[in-house]
Amino acid sequence: MNDIGVRDAGVTDVDVVVVGAGQAGLSSAYHLRRKGFEPGRDFVVLDHAPRPGGAWQFRWPSLTYGKVHGMHALPGMELTGADPARPSSEVIGEYFAAYEDRFGLHVRRPVDVRRVREGAGGRLLVETSAGTWATRALINATGTWDRPFWPRYPGQETFRGRQVHTADYPGPEAFRGKRVVVVGGGASGTQHLMEIAPYAAATWWVTRRPPVFADGPFDEERGRAAVAMVEERVRRGLPPLSVVSVTGLAVTDAVREARANGVLDRLPMFDRITPTGVEWDDGRRIEADVILWATGFRAAVDHLAPLRLREPGGGIRLDGTRAAADPRVHLVGYGPSASTIGANRAGRAAVRDIVRLLGDEAVAVPAPEARVAGAEVPVPA
Repeated sequence: MNDIGVRDAGVTDVDVVVVGAGQAGLSSAYHLRRKGFEPGRDFVVLDHAPRPGGAWQFRWPSLTYGKVHGMHALPGMELTGADPARPSSEVIGEYFAAYEDRFGLHVRRPVDVRRVREGAGGRLLVETSAGTWATRALINATGTWDRPFWPRYPGQETFRGRQVHTADYPGPEAFRGKRVVVVGGGASGTQHLMEIAPYAAATWWVTRRPPVFADGPFDEERGRAAVAMVEERVRRGLPPLSVVSVTGLAVTDAVREARANGVLDRLPMFDRITPTGVEWDDGRRIEADVILWATGFRAAVDHLAPLRLREPGGGIRLDGTRAAADPRVHLVGYGPSASTIGANRAGRAAVRDIVRLLGDEAVAVPAPEARVAGAEVPVPA
C-alpha cells in the first residue's frame, strides 16, 4: 500500500480518497480495510456533515425508525436492539458512529470537498477545506441530500406564504391550522401528506404525472427489474432516476386509509403560483398558506466538474461503479446503487475494481480534452 506520506506544499498522498460517510461511503471504507488498506495511511474518508449518520442525521423527528422501510445493515455489523419509536436520525446516527468506531475508519469531519482535478503523475487532487489529498483512486459517495431540487413556476417569487422543501421539513406540528399544497408524487410526498393531514386546516396533493400505486410485495424480482431500469439510464449517460420512480408507491395499510379518506386524491400540476396560492389555466385556484415541495434531489457531484465526466445527456456514464470517462473514479450510492442494499454492494464492487486498478503499472486515462462536458453490536435504545 501507499508509503509515500506527506509531500510538499501540504498535499498528502494516499491510494484512495472516499468522499462521503453515509451508507455507501462506510461500506466502501469497510471493504478497503478488508483488503488491507490502512485508514489514514492508505485511504482517507472525508465527510462534510458535523457528525456520523450520513443524510439520516438531517431527517425530521417524526420519521421514527419504525417508519423506515428497507434500512439494510452495513456490512459486517448488524443494527440490533433499536427502539422503533425513536427518531431514525438518532438510531441510525448512533449506529453509524458505532460502526466507524468498531472498524477504526477515522472519518475526517467536517470537511468540505471543493473540487477534484487532475494532478501530477496520474493522481487526482482532492481540494478541501482541510487541505489537499493526492490520490490514485476516488470513491465518490456524496449522495443527493445536499442538492434538493426546487422546480420553477411562474409567479413563485410572489407567493406570500411559506415554501418548504423536504430537505427542511420540520415535522407535522409546524403545519397546524395551515392550508398546505404538497407537490411531488414520490414516497416523501405521500409521507408528508399522511403526517400533515391531521394537523392542517386543509391539504392538496399536486403531481406532474398520475401516481402509480404498486400492490403486492416488493419481491426480489421486482427489485431487480427496477434497478435494471435505473442502471440502463446510467449506462447511457443520462441523469439517474430514483428507484421508487420505476417501482411505484408501496401500498401499506396507512396508504389505503389515506386514499379512502381522500388525503391522497391527486390534482394535476398547477400552471402558476399566485401571491395567495396556486391556479390552473382552466380557472381552478387554491388559496394556500404553505407550498411543500417534495420534489426530490439531484446527485451532489459538482465538485467533480473539473474532471469533465458528464455525458451530453447530462449524467455520468458508469461501467459498474466506475466512471466511463476516468477509471480512477467510482460513484457509489449513485443511480442503481442509491438504495441501502445497493450502496453496500456498490462499495464492495468499487473496492474490488480499485484493487485491480492499483495493481496495474500504468492506468490509461482519457485526456480531458477528449471527454465531454459480521458481529452484531447493539445500538442503545
